[in-house]
Amino acid sequence: MPSMGFKPFAMITGLVVLLDQATKLLVLAKMPLYDSIPVIEGLFNLTHIRNPGGAFGFMAAGSQGIRHLLFVGVSIVAMGLIVYFYRSTPKTFPYLAAALAMIFGGAVGNLIDRLRFGEVVDFLDVYVGAYHWPAFNVADSAITVGVTIFIAHLVLGKMPR
Repeated sequence: MPSMGFKPFAMITGLVVLLDQATKLLVLAKMPLYDSIPVIEGLFNLTHIRNPGGAFGFMAAGSQGIRHLLFVGVSIVAMGLIVYFYRSTPKTFPYLAAALAMIFGGAVGNLIDRLRFGEVVDFLDVYVGAYHWPAFNVADSAITVGVTIFIAHLVLGKMPR
């Protein structure tokens, strides 16, 4: 069965990276570090923070050099695997192909931050009362949606058009 072409992959990846980097650029230009703007009182703020670690602050307190090597290395390996899986995805599974492109775009967006700053710019702050979900960004959102679609594809069976 023929695989997906790379044009849709490049378009979705490019859109994710563009949205991610544009929103981070706005945050960097308009919000001092740790500044917070309430959007939906009691539920959602824009809060400028930096995450030197991985998801949920994983390894945030670890050695900067080891963190950098680990996260950049894992990102590059993951991106290679995503391209491999994408090339293996039949045309009859466009949702899976889109999910892989979203994951790839998110990985690229956060990798750009790690290479530029040694950490990731986060700003989406969801909470209920005093309970906060770890802050995240557009790249993290794309990865989460992509992984959710990928898992649904695996668990629920193949999801053709």
